[in-house]
Amino acid sequence: MALEVNGKSIETDGNGNLTDPHSWNEDVARALAAEDGIELAQEHWDVINYLRTEYTENNEQPMERAINKGMSKVWGRKVTSKDLYDLFPLAPSKQGNKIAGLPYVARKGGY
Repeated sequence: MALEVNGKSIETDGNGNLTDPHSWNEDVARALAAEDGIELAQEHWDVINYLRTEYTENNEQPMERAINKGMSKVWGRKVTSKDLYDLFPLAPSKQGNKIAGLPYVARKGGY
């Protein structure tokens, strides 16, 4: 599968995740989000940047509980799973990772 962004073909796997995380940029994120009917707002970008940082600096793709805790620090308030599912209805740890250009995560849930 491929995603067309700015005249370039970006390869994705069967789950819609990028096959090469290095081909990610903000335009690719917007295109991936649009495929899922999501218009990215600042809170989406906060989660995306958090996920990308965890992946690039710690080689981790956090489960939902860790995302809740991480975003609570970023946003300075208690973040619930509902808050994150409002942003990424198909699961923050899966849909969020996809839009962040990270590999597919096959695990279940996050608690």
